[in-house]
Amino acid sequence: MINVCTPSRDEQQEIAQALSRIPKQPLFSPDFEVDRGRSTLDERAEFLEAGAGLAAAPASANWVRIRREFAVQALFATVQYSFSQDEKNMVETLVFHVRDPKDLLELSIEDSASNVTSAAVMLAASTPATRIRMERFGKSSLVLARCFATERGPAPDQSAYEPLFEGASAIVGRYRALLRTRRVVPEELNRTRSEGVTKPDPGEQTEAPKGARK
Repeated sequence: MINVCTPSRDEQQEIAQALSRIPKQPLFSPDFEVDRGRSTLDERAEFLEAGAGLAAAPASANWVRIRREFAVQALFATVQYSFSQDEKNMVETLVFHVRDPKDLLELSIEDSASNVTSAAVMLAASTPATRIRMERFGKSSLVLARCFATERGPAPDQSAYEPLFEGASAIVGRYRALLRTRRVVPEELNRTRSEGVTKPDPGEQTEAPKGARK
């Protein structure tokens, strides 16, 4: 079972080493991708809850993805940024894919915020990282996540992991700027919302109702 709240000292060092190898001033190749869309969320768990409405419309999330390739032979080959927004939350995920996987396959950093404001406001703020994940070849993943108090007990002491969280947060902030997310994400989300609204094509003529004047 992965210990996401209090990883060992050796695991902390491995996470810190991976974070330190992320380029601070990367050179990107000219190639890039920007995708957007809407996905229906899996609500099977909520469906089983007592009193769940059978006629309720399925929840969905609008999302934007940006991908860039590193131009030099560094540890990482590509970086992919994603922003997802549903009725309750906004989530940012930054994923670095390794060029020549050996021990490490990919490194991801995630942060989130309640959907009580706009995406533009969240992107302008310094949202702290809440999850760091290392996918390793032939080994279990390493994960460090913010853990909070539950009904079973108080929140664990994670003061020793603050440097890792702070470093990960700084990386997200830096790549927000490098990938121009503050401009691209709100624009693409607005396009996704407008495409979800069905409107008649102004160039398409519809048949007039019977009895209507022409």
